[in-house]
Formats: sequence, C-alpha cells, structure tokens
Amino acid sequence: MNQNNQLSFYDSVSRNFDKAAAFSSLPKGLLAQIKACNSVLHINFPVKIGGEYQVIEAYRVQHSHHRTPTKGGIRFSPEVDQEEVMALASLMTYKCAIVDVPFGGAKGGVKIDPRKLTVDELERVTRRYTMELIKKNFIGPGIDVPAPDYGTGSREMAWIYDTYMAFKGGDSDAIACVTGKPVHVFGIQGRTEATGRGVFYGVREYCEDADEMKRLVLPVGISGKTMVIQGMGNVGSYSGTICQQEGDVKVIAVAEYEGAIFNANGINIAELLEYRKANKTILGFKGTTTLSNKMEALELECDILVPAALENQITYENAPRVKAKIIAEAANGPVTADAEEILLAKGISIIPDMYLNAGGVTVSYFEWLKNLSHMRFGRIEKRFDQRTYGNLVTLIEKMTGKAISEREKNAIVHGADEIDLVRSGLEETMINSLQQILDVKRQNKNVQSLRTAAFLCALNKISSDYENMGVWP
Repeated sequence: MNQNNQLSFYDSVSRNFDKAAAFSSLPKGLLAQIKACNSVLHINFPVKIGGEYQVIEAYRVQHSHHRTPTKGGIRFSPEVDQEEVMALASLMTYKCAIVDVPFGGAKGGVKIDPRKLTVDELERVTRRYTMELIKKNFIGPGIDVPAPDYGTGSREMAWIYDTYMAFKGGDSDAIACVTGKPVHVFGIQGRTEATGRGVFYGVREYCEDADEMKRLVLPVGISGKTMVIQGMGNVGSYSGTICQQEGDVKVIAVAEYEGAIFNANGINIAELLEYRKANKTILGFKGTTTLSNKMEALELECDILVPAALENQITYENAPRVKAKIIAEAANGPVTADAEEILLAKGISIIPDMYLNAGGVTVSYFEWLKNLSHMRFGRIEKRFDQRTYGNLVTLIEKMTGKAISEREKNAIVHGADEIDLVRSGLEETMINSLQQILDVKRQNKNVQSLRTAAFLCALNKISSDYENMGVWP
C-alpha cells in the first residue's frame, strides 16, 4: 500500500496475478518464475537542460525472457519510478502472450515532464537514454525493442532509431531496433491509431457476445451504446473517434487534464479534437456543460466507461460510485485490484487492459516483421489481386449482362494496401484473443472476471513456452 492506503500499480498487478494463479494447476516454482521481473536497469545520466546540467533518472525493465526479444514502450513522466515500470513490464509479458505476439515483456521510463522541456532538450534526453541502453545491451532487434508510451511518440522513436543506427548501422536488421517510428522512417501504416483501434475491435466484439450482454441487461451490439472517455491522448482520441465513426457509439462525456465536459445528446469527438487543438482545452466546447470535478466523469451513468489516461484512476474510494455497465481499460492499470472487487460485486464487467490495449504491441509486431523482411506489406500481391478481381468482375458482367457501377467496381477490385492488411491483422487478433478469454471464463465457473480469465490464458501460454524450451520439467 502507498501512503494514502491505496494499492500501488505494482501491488495491483501482483494481486491480480495471484488471483489467477489460485485457479492454475501450474507448479508454484513456475508461477514464481513467470511473476518475477528478470532484469531491472536503473540508470542516472547528465543532460544539459535550461543551460545547466541535470541528472536524469531512468529505467528499463525486462520482465520475462521466455521469448525474445523483449518488447515494451518508453514513457516520459515525472511520476516514473521503478515499481511502475516493473508493473508495466509485467503487463507487457501477459499482454503479448494473450494476443499471441512472440515477445517477452519489457518497459522503459524516464523521469521527466516533457511538457516542461524544449524539443532540443527532449532530443538530448532521448538520445542519451538510448546510448545508455546500447551500452548496457538493453536494446536491439533481437534483444529488446522499445515503442512509444505515455509522453512519447513517433518523433522520439525516430531519435532512438537514429542513435542506434549511429552505433549499429552495419547490422542489416538494425532498423527493427524500435517500433512506432514515423512511416517515412521505416514505420508502418496504422501504428499511430493501433491501440485505439484495438480498443474499438475489443469492445465491439465483447458487445456482440449474447451471453455477456444478457448478464449485463444490455442489447447485443455496440451501436447506440453510451460511452464516457477519460483521456484525450493518442489512445482516448482514436478510441472515441473510431467507436463513433465505425461503431455508432454515443460519447456523452469526456474528461481531460484541464477538466471534464458532458452532453447527454452526444459529443462529436473529431470536432472536439479540432476545438482542443485550436483552444488548448476541451472546456467550452459547443453544446456541453463543464462538470464540477473532472473525476466526476468516471461516476456518470453510461453503458461503457473508457479510462484512457493513467493507472489507479478507479480505486476502492470511488469504485462504489461508478455506474457504468462495462469498463473498457484502454489505459494500463486504471482500476486497482481492490476497486475491482467492489465493481465485480456490483455486476460491472471489466474488459482488462492486458487484452484491450494490446493493439499497440500487435501492430508493433507487424512493424518489426516488416523491418526484418525489408518488405512493405501489400507490395507483392496488391496489383495481382486487383487484376484477378477485375477479371472476375468482367466475367460476372458478361454472364449476367448487367454492368456494375464504377463505384462498386472500384470497391470490389481494390487490392489491399498496407493499412488494410494491418487493420485486418489487428481485427483478427483482437477477435480471436477475446474468444480465448471468454472460453476460459466459461470453462471454469469459479472464474468471475475477464481479467482472471485473461491471466489464465497468458499463464498457460507462457508455461508452455518454458516447457518447450526445456527449462522447466
């Protein structure tokens, strides 16, 4: 427990692991190995900021090497500490296993406030951090592959790539040292939206499950359901936009750093993002009222609550006031373990972070594969597919004697671009993974939560890897 008697993020992850382990028949020693963080790197390095040198505190944790490379984002935040990074690295291990991405889990953190640094200062910090990882052998396409996280994006990943190439450029696979890069710097189409789009696919698939919707007394399907979103960063903004545009969800409230707004008739997220870009705030957006407290948004009555900000947002203190039917954890660890017990007792369903926000690492995996193959997805087959579909359309027109409109023809003969293949692969991953989780939950009547079922899925897959490696009897 921390000083406010709230469970820490790491404590919550550990407690959730223990809950699932109680339902597992795996040996205690193997469970202990899976739970433990294998390698923890804590470094301090000097960087010139504001005309003076400051010592920067940073971390990289490799949680599990049952598969290599390890994989996980790097966050820039003044709240970074070792326990937080360990918790995030642990979740990455289980997340990769759930969505069948062949990585071990890792995570990095740099204790800075990026909003208070200039672009030049951020670049110096990022490059120096990368150099420390290179010196300690904590980065490489077959060793440990970072990605963006809270406070970082494609720009920082490009700096990491460039720094790594300065030292390891002779390696033809060096471009796979980091993912989340800009598309023009060996990135992949669809990576920026990946986590948010994965949230949409996961929520949509869950809402299609008749048994779960019957238990929650909700109609089947995502269309028309009301949603509240906390956080308008990368994940929250894409989650909201895609859920609205492709799922016909009604977003009734949005909470951000500066406050929260509400409109029972719905908030257009695309327009809200443009408004915030111009005004630096969501407050005052047309048709909305400002809530007295931004945390009040978490307690509004709605079908789906999407915490897409930081960890420990729903605790045992405010959990009794949460009225959502479904909590979709777009962020990492937004619900503490003790809060979850309260929510489950109220009949609220929680789609766990370790599954729901795995879209980012899934598309990172696609980027890694693209970099190692040195081939853009769709390059080989697109024109062949277009010709094949075009010939099929021509044959149908000849056989039926009816002409197909140019619009319909273009839709039919369109060969898959990289973005189409990425979205298709992500959708397939999210659908299959949720079905595996639901199958585990249904096969074990004592498992009440999707999180416990997800952990059991991960434990079974990781333990199988250890057995196949011959490192566990």
